[in-house]
This record gives sequence, structure tokens and C-alpha cells, in this order.
Amino acid sequence: MTADMNTAYAYYRVSTERQGKSGLGLDAQEQAVNTFCAANGIRLMGEFVEVESGKRNDRPVLQDALATCKKQHALLLIAKLDRLGRNVAFITRLMESKVDFKAVDNPNAHKVVVQMMAVFAEHERDVISQRTIAALQAAKLKGVILGKHGRDVLSKLNHENAKRFAVQMTPLIERLKQRGLHSVRAITGELNRLNVPTYRQHSHKWHIATVHQLLQRISEQQV
Repeated sequence: MTADMNTAYAYYRVSTERQGKSGLGLDAQEQAVNTFCAANGIRLMGEFVEVESGKRNDRPVLQDALATCKKQHALLLIAKLDRLGRNVAFITRLMESKVDFKAVDNPNAHKVVVQMMAVFAEHERDVISQRTIAALQAAKLKGVILGKHGRDVLSKLNHENAKRFAVQMTPLIERLKQRGLHSVRAITGELNRLNVPTYRQHSHKWHIATVHQLLQRISEQQV
């Protein structure tokens, strides 16, 4: 379905009932959407507010928003990408709804990038934590005193996780190269423009040095 890019509905999510009642976090989302609409000539037809956990997929208010947008051929606007939820299955279902959507903090992110970001987020939340626990338990069973050597164990684990992250990033890097972006500086700029999350997601900005390391890891994997 191709949406009318001049009309839209907003979807806002707050994580707890307390936030929902107090409006905490909601004002910022509303301001971001309203600013985006004003700057792009979009008429906001209404809004949907959901009080839910980001880990859940069964969001009835979001389903209502998707149904309304689909029926009226309207665009669905979301203030921030993290409001989509850090869950691959949820993102996939959202895209399968065939409703056009935009996150106003990253309007240039196409659906492939959004899905990859969800993959990275799920990897960050689930896989890394499990491997960290497993590595520390294995070290303890071998008699390693974690207080003294735990840093070395985690260093090796982080190295392995960084290699896996490079494998996950390879399709996107190849796509950028196909578009003519070959230099480290150009790739760095485009990753930042698309707001693609870094390996350490608390750091939201790519730097030339980190992209250089990423490209090196990708090259090593392809040898």
C-alpha cells in the first residue's frame, strides 16, 4: 500500500502506566512529530497512545493505528525508532502490515535498515548477555578467580562478539559500497546519517576509527 504522504497518524508509546498517566516522555514525542509534520507539510489526522512494555508484540493500540492508516492510506509516524520495540519478529510484522511508516528521528531509514537495527538490538539484549554469563561461568569452573582475571575473560568475549557484529554488518556495508561509498569517511558519514546503531549501542555515533576497525574485521572474515 502506498500512503498519502500528506496525511498521517502518530503512534506514541510509553513504557509504564505511571508514565502514561503523567505524560512523562509523551510531550517530547508529540513535539518531535508535530515539528516534523510542520517542516514537511504533513497533516496530522490523529494520534494513538499505547502504554506497553517494549518487549511485547501484542500491542492493541498499535494494531488499531495500523488498521486506521491502512484503511485511510495514511502514513504512520513514530517519534523514535526505539519506540518500534527491540524485537525482530515485531518489526517484521509491522513491515508485513504494508503500512508506510516513518520514524521522525531518522526519516531516511528504509525498511531494510530498520529491520537490521532491530536485529542488532535483539543481539545486544539477548545474545551478548547470555555469552557473558556463560563465559564467566566457564572460567569459574576452570578455577579462574574472576575478580582478578574476569577482565581478560570479558576482553576475549568482546572480541568474539565484535567479530560476529562485523558479520551482521557485512550486507549493509556491501550495499553502501554498491552505491559508490567506498572510503572510510564516506561510509562513516552514511552510517551516521542513517542512525545505524554501533556495536556498543550506548554510543550512537560512528567514528572513522571504529568504521576502519569494522571494515578490517569484515575483510578478515572474507579471507
